[in-house]
Amino acid sequence: MENLPTENINSKIFEIRGQKVMLDRDLADIYQVETKYLKRQVNRNIERFDEEDFMFQLTKEEFENLRCQIGTSSWGGHRYMPFVFTEQGVYMLATVINSDIAVQVTKQIMRTFTALRRYALTYEELAKKIDEIESRVEDGERKDSQIIEILNHLMAKDDSDIDKIGFIKT
Repeated sequence: MENLPTENINSKIFEIRGQKVMLDRDLADIYQVETKYLKRQVNRNIERFDEEDFMFQLTKEEFENLRCQIGTSSWGGHRYMPFVFTEQGVYMLATVINSDIAVQVTKQIMRTFTALRRYALTYEELAKKIDEIESRVEDGERKDSQIIEILNHLMAKDDSDIDKIGFIKT
């Protein structure tokens, strides 16, 4: 089996309910099985997927939002809303699909999830650093503007206000 590009897998990962997930139909396509086979295997092993941090079914509203996000006008007729699988659910799915392709693809999917997590951490660290720099610049700007204000005030003073200092000849 040839390796799937990370970008291909990455484009099939969405954020729903605050979790990174993949759709059942996308996973079935990647695993080279029919979606109904994938769902059948999940239903036969439902005890592995009974927690929402492994798998959950989309609501109609979530499904419509996702369709708009992807830009697809129609996904064909669906009697039931699709299931989505989290990273842990994808791993568990590989154990019930039980094929060489599923094992290989799952490895790639796990690597992609890991890379996304690493990227997210890097992004958060970068955002913190930018906030720190911005606050330092704002503090510096406030101090600079206070200094400039004092200097302008001193420069604008009339000479008559200044006591003359001189030397007396003796």
